Amino acid sequence: MNVDSIRDGIVIDHIAPGNAMKLYDLLGLAELDVPVAMITNVVSAKRGRKDIIKIDAEIPVDINVIGYVDPEATVNIIRHGELVEKKRIGMPETLVNVLKCKNPRCISCCEQELDQIFRLADPEKREYRCVWCEAKAADI
Repeated sequence: MNVDSIRDGIVIDHIAPGNAMKLYDLLGLAELDVPVAMITNVVSAKRGRKDIIKIDAEIPVDINVIGYVDPEATVNIIRHGELVEKKRIGMPETLVNVLKCKNPRCISCCEQELDQIFRLADPEKREYRCVWCEAKAADI
């Protein structure tokens, strides 16, 4: 399978197999008016298998969303057909308006102007908790 290289844009690489669609949804890539390619189950020397997302435009992407879905993913910035920057992600300490609290009694559910804020509670378990009520975030 061949997917053309991009001239100017972003490549989200080393995504764990099956997570590309989650990233596609959380990053709102369906709403873009530019070419986006999602390749799944690609053979990878580093991970065995991986997913890749190519965005044929330089747009802002929320690094925290990528780190939440897959902290081992990388973001490659391409300009004039050349790799100019490679970012390693890691797990974000705080997620703002990425997740919604599932606790119906949480103040963030009633007060629409409040941000939905989650903090990393346990890095080993990849567990995030709501800052308002301490409810555990649902698994991705």
